[in-house]
Amino acid sequence: MLGEILIQRKKITREQLDAALQAQKEKGGFVGEILVNFGFIDERDIVVALVIQCGLPYIAVNKYSIDPQIVRLIPKEVAQKEKVIALDRIGDILSVVMVNPLAEDKKSYLETLTKCHIATFISTKTEIEEAIARNY
Repeated sequence: MLGEILIQRKKITREQLDAALQAQKEKGGFVGEILVNFGFIDERDIVVALVIQCGLPYIAVNKYSIDPQIVRLIPKEVAQKEKVIALDRIGDILSVVMVNPLAEDKKSYLETLTKCHIATFISTKTEIEEAIARNY
């Protein structure tokens, strides 16, 4: 689990994880976001833990130059709301950078929207927001 990885990496304490899990029970949401909102860790710590946990490929998307035609495959409003941005397309496979690439419902939604198979990558919310601001 994400919290255990963060504890093993000495990014948070057991008490901090317990507080986040309690907040999750009360209000819902993702444990990683709660830990960030509490100020216990930063976004990059979550991304590193997800890379370790799930083997997700990380891309610092805010440092990439993206073809404007590729970016526009996902409407700006969708990109901003879902925190996603299209990165590249090869045939019918669209590479998309997401804050939460494990969200199968978002992946399915993007496949329906773009009529492409989606290959997911992970980045921080801030990096994606910067890439959206620069590319739309």
